[in-house]
Parts: sequence; structure tokens; C-alpha cells
Amino acid sequence: GIVYRARDTRLDRTVALKFLPMEWCQEGLLRERFTREARAASNLDHPHICTVFDIGESPEGQLFIAMAYCPGETLKERILRGPMPLDDAIKIAIQIAEALESAHENGIVHRDIKPANILITDRDQVKIVDFGLAKLAGEATVTRQGSVIGTPAYMSPEQATGDEVDGRSDVWAIGAVLYEMVAGRRAFAADNEQAILLAITTADPTPVDTIRPEVPAELQRIIRRCIKRKPFDRYQ
Repeated sequence: GIVYRARDTRLDRTVALKFLPMEWCQEGLLRERFTREARAASNLDHPHICTVFDIGESPEGQLFIAMAYCPGETLKERILRGPMPLDDAIKIAIQIAEALESAHENGIVHRDIKPANILITDRDQVKIVDFGLAKLAGEATVTRQGSVIGTPAYMSPEQATGDEVDGRSDVWAIGAVLYEMVAGRRAFAADNEQAILLAITTADPTPVDTIRPEVPAELQRIIRRCIKRKPFDRYQ
């Protein structure tokens, strides 16, 4: 979708408005996914999850979500400047994990954790956005059986093969994001989507210490365990 900075004239505050493209608003599946994003995120009350205020529809029939405006940058933008100080990477990873722990306790799996969906505010506080792919526990899934949902470079192996996912897929994504923060490059990178998915399901990433020797052994162990191919080998 497209996100605008806007002014809430009733409460006199700056907000972010996320619009679904107009050409998609007539498709029932996409409208339902968009609505679920708002519903899932609005049920979560956590300092590291972006607050959703409202969901609405423009006079032209375009759906939108009104949410908190978070000045700062995305984690993607920060990583582009190069490998991060280890203390900073660890602090960010902990905040991501705390937010997802809260989501998982409420039966919500994000399924699309990636640097572009992680905002870093001016106060160095993490805010996770885009629960558009979240699955609400106990509800029939909107996505078709066997379809691949998510962003290839940060997909867990079970997502890449279209299998059922749970909170351990988010754990895998945390590991992939932490790897990238520390190493300054993606754990799984290739020239095209199919090659990335093949690497995720069959290969191990380059060990972090060969890229950055000063990374402590315990941090390397944590990253390795997060991105184990089999879900039961990861943190549970």
C-alpha cells in the first residue's frame, strides 16, 4: 500500500494513513487481508508494536488504516549504512522479540518480519508495522492452501515451501534480521526469488565470524539456532 503522513483534525495529532491501492479495493481477498492487518494490530498493546487507531474507507471506496506516526527510519535504512555496533543490534533484536512474544501470546503470527517492517524511532525504540500477513489463531486462513506468503529473503523454510507456520517462523525471521544487522548483508541472498527460496530450504548461510571475527561465540550460536531449518530445532 501507500502510506501518507496526515493530520488528525479531531484530536490534533500527526498520524500515518496506510491506503490499499484503489485497483485492489474491489478484490475481496485483498480487502479481507487489509482488514485483518488492522484487526490484528489493534488487538496488540505493546510499546514495540505500532498503534492502530482506526480503519476506514474513503468516499471513493479506498480502504485505509490510521496508525501512530513514528518519526525516525526503518531498520532497512540503518542497515544500508553498514554492519551495526553489536550492542545496538542486540538491543533492537530484543525489542523485536519482546513485541513478537506479545503477539504470539495473543495468537498472532506476523509472518513478514523484515528490516523494512521495523521502524526505529528518533529515541531508538523499535516499532513493528505491517501485520497484513498475520494469521489470527482459530480463524480460517484467508490465504489459499499451499500459497507462499511473505518476503523471500526473510521467509522461514516452512513458509518457502507453503507449509503451515507458527511463531517459530517469526523466530527464524528474527535470526535472519539479526544476522543482517551484525554481518551487514543478508543471510540468504541470490539473484532471483527462486534461488533465494532454494538457498533457504537447502543451504546454510556464511558463518558470521568469517565476515566479522569479533562477533562473540554466544551471539553466533543464538543466530544459528534461530535460523535452523527445522522448526523444532529453533527456540520454541
